[in-house]
Amino acid sequence: MDRMLVVVFDNETNAYQGKKALQELANEGSIGVYAYAVLVKKADGTATIKQGDDSGPIGTLVGTAFGSLIGILGGPVGVLAGATAGMSVGAGADLSDASLSSDFLDDVTKALKPNKVALVAEIDEEWVTPVDTRMEAIGGSVFRRSVTDVADKIHDEHISAMKADLAQMKAEHAQGRADQKAKLQEKINALDSRIQAQLEKAKLRRDAAATKAKVKAEVQSVKAAAARAKAS
Repeated sequence: MDRMLVVVFDNETNAYQGKKALQELANEGSIGVYAYAVLVKKADGTATIKQGDDSGPIGTLVGTAFGSLIGILGGPVGVLAGATAGMSVGAGADLSDASLSSDFLDDVTKALKPNKVALVAEIDEEWVTPVDTRMEAIGGSVFRRSVTDVADKIHDEHISAMKADLAQMKAEHAQGRADQKAKLQEKINALDSRIQAQLEKAKLRRDAAATKAKVKAEVQSVKAAAARAKAS
């Protein structure tokens, strides 16, 4: 099952130990890791990404639920200072983009207080015990939530609603007086631009989902090979 994982630690040393443990669990086939970042919450509420996996296919997942979650946890200023290349994400990311519920984010933000450090990752796990056992032994507080497709449904409905508004405006424009048409045209142009932006956003989400599926297949292949080697 695909899950978003946040493990909150008291310091960077423990967070890096948590990252190492996560990689070890992936190497032994207990979990799959699609993307990760170590995020430090500063005293002013902003955040800095100290380490992140932004190379190869995994890095292209930034901008999906993982990237949105990083942005949401980044604080009120709106930019993650010192972010790794390809990992700079605005903190104003839309909650719906993260495909995550508000209660999960509330729990995480309450735990991720100033001067705390979080290991944020998107993973595939069948059992929670391997991760929980390793992280709790290092002093980490574990939060996880399954990634859902709710945001995609909301996003599609939003685009459909905007298209309906656009059609109505065009109908009014065709029947309107000359003095009304200029203002209506401005509104039509603005709404059309918003629709195109949303369609492009949807395309990026689909592309990221396809990449994620490819990475997941690779992870599963590695896990299967490890299991065969262990059995032989």
